[in-house]
Amino acid sequence: MTPLELSGSLGIVGYGLGAIGPGIGVGLIFAAVIEGTARQPEARGAMLSTAFIGFALTEALAIIGIALAFVFG
Repeated sequence: MTPLELSGSLGIVGYGLGAIGPGIGVGLIFAAVIEGTARQPEARGAMLSTAFIGFALTEALAIIGIALAFVFG
């Protein structure tokens, strides 16, 4: 195995580890929305719109991570 192959494999492993954070973040965001909706159903619309903004920002971290995996990998 050449060093180039090894560094490419490490880049993908690094992205896999980096994707754990956004995955957990998305789960926490929507768990909070579900809990908030259960406590106060009339505020569902406001919570959902805020949740989708948070979802987009959290997923942006994953997209940046995969871009960096390709750049440095």
